[in-house]
Amino acid sequence: MSKSDRSRVARVAQGAGGGSFARRLIDWYRRHGRHDLPWQRDRDPYRVWLSEIMLQQTQVATVLPYYERFLQRFPAVQDLARAAVDEVMAAWSGLGYYARARNLHACARRIVDEHGGRFPRSGEALGRLPGIGPSTAAAIAAFCFDERGAILDGNVRRVLARHWAIEGYPGRAAVQNAFWDRAREELPASRSIGAYTQAIMDLGATVCTRTRPSCERCPVQSSCQARRQARIDEFPAPRPQRERPQRTEWVLIALSRGRVLLQRRPSRGIWGGLMCLPHFDALASLRRYARGLRAGASGPVRMAARRHELTHLSLALRPYRLEANLAANERRDGPDGARWLTLEAAGRAGMPAPHRVLLMQAAVAAGRPRIRGSTEPIQERPR
Repeated sequence: MSKSDRSRVARVAQGAGGGSFARRLIDWYRRHGRHDLPWQRDRDPYRVWLSEIMLQQTQVATVLPYYERFLQRFPAVQDLARAAVDEVMAAWSGLGYYARARNLHACARRIVDEHGGRFPRSGEALGRLPGIGPSTAAAIAAFCFDERGAILDGNVRRVLARHWAIEGYPGRAAVQNAFWDRAREELPASRSIGAYTQAIMDLGATVCTRTRPSCERCPVQSSCQARRQARIDEFPAPRPQRERPQRTEWVLIALSRGRVLLQRRPSRGIWGGLMCLPHFDALASLRRYARGLRAGASGPVRMAARRHELTHLSLALRPYRLEANLAANERRDGPDGARWLTLEAAGRAGMPAPHRVLLMQAAVAAGRPRIRGSTEPIQERPR
């Protein structure tokens, strides 16, 4: 959006709403916003930081039970920093976007080691910590320290795009810069920054929703350019369409007397750092691997295939169940570092939801106890 376009939109808004975008949002928030979320009970930066990381790409309703359980397990940043990364990944299992959990653990350690267990009080310093981008840093600084700074999560971007009719796909640098410019221009004074930050988040989450927005309930509808132009569904512009890549993985569910073989994924890539069932690019590779476990010649049994949709990839999982029935001295770890874990230990491990579901199904088919843990992948959508 050019400077002339922004000036025109500002003049229209001034005439329609008195130039009071922030004030109208704050007034609306005090009467209709969300005030009972658990991380709003105090200004504890640890709790606010945890909620902000969990809420990236994930809805509030999904986050709430994970947030409470995570706090019970790691009540302070020192507890999180002392924990093993496996324990953190297990507590995160099911929330998706697992790089967030690895960064959460790394950030906690940095805060303890370099900041004495205290969160930096400025958005600039917070933004230098692992996993904290500019928007998250500004949100923490606003809620906890009253620092005046702009945020730009998915909900905020949608509100700004519609209200100011910001054209173009937000992933493009020039369009992103226009969003940041507008977000900064609308900031209120520091004393109101916390209420405003929560207000614009809440507006996008509950009123200016991605589909079927409730424009009649919007406090800034009188100056909304998308509404005036009858183009609400056009903002923000969608990602340019491209074909989602397809991938097939063959998955081995090797069971032996109450144990299952799991391997850790590399830190980069899909489900990085999580414990997973051994997976292969071809069925022949899976069969060779199974023979190497000294599991006999009967071969694995095919199970029903599953499809899992990731943000950037459509993944087809072709699972095969293998009942090895090996004695303890016969169970060999895989050549790639895979380990035999008890089903109870596997239930506590950080596993991606699709693999956990496959393991549960195989255990039930083999007459084993049910595996504890999430059975369905969550819907990974913003707040």
